[in-house]
Amino acid sequence: MMKEKIVLVDDENDILEFLSYNLEKANYQVYTAKDGVEGVALVKKVNPDLVVLDVMMPNMDGIEACKNIREQQDIRQPLVAFLTSRAEDYSHIAGLQAGADDYIAKPIRPRLLITRIEALLRRKNVTISQPIAASSTTFYLDKDRFLLVNEGKEQILPKKEFELLSFLMTTPGKVFTRDQILFQVWGNEAIVGERTIDVHIRKLREKIGDNAIRTIKGVGYTFNIAS
Repeated sequence: MMKEKIVLVDDENDILEFLSYNLEKANYQVYTAKDGVEGVALVKKVNPDLVVLDVMMPNMDGIEACKNIREQQDIRQPLVAFLTSRAEDYSHIAGLQAGADDYIAKPIRPRLLITRIEALLRRKNVTISQPIAASSTTFYLDKDRFLLVNEGKEQILPKKEFELLSFLMTTPGKVFTRDQILFQVWGNEAIVGERTIDVHIRKLREKIGDNAIRTIKGVGYTFNIAS
C-alpha cells in the first residue's frame, strides 16, 4: 500500500524534527520546508495528501501559503491544517477563509497529532454529486480535481468547501441543520463551531451566487433548486 504523503512547513527545526519522527513512525511519507515559499514549491513538487502549515513564518506566512496552494490550478488539492499556538479568533477565521481544513494546536502531543491527522485523511474521499439543475445554472462537482463546474466554467474548491457543497447538493431543497452539517462535513473528531460553517457558506456564495444556498434562520442551510 502506498504511503500517504505529508508536507510539514515550520521555521523551527525542533518542531520539524519532532513531527517528522512521529509521522514517519506512523508510516507516513514526510517532506519538510522552513517557510511558506519553500512549502508551496514543495507542494507543487510532491503532490501531498496533507499539508501542515505553521501560521507565523518568515518570507511567507501560513495564511498566504495556504491561499497560494488553493490558487494552484495544476495540482490535486491537498488537505491543509494549520499548526499554531495562536488562540485568537482572527487567526482561525483567516485560516478558514484561506481554505484551511483544520487546526492542530501547540504544544503538540504525539498521540493527539496522529489521531487528528488520521481523522483528516479518512475524510479525504468524498462522493461525487450528479449534475443538478439550479435555476438556469448546472452545477457539477468533479471529485478527482476538486472542481466546481458552474455554467461550463471550472473552479478549484478548497477541500471543506467542496465537501460542504457536495453534502448540501445530495438532497436539493432539504434543510440540513448545523449539527448535521458539522457531523457530516467535519466529523465528530474536529473541534469547530458555527462560525466555521458561516465562513464556508459565505465563500461558496461568492463563487456560485447568493441564491444557490438558502439560510433557514435558527435551523441551518439548504441547496436552493429554484432561486
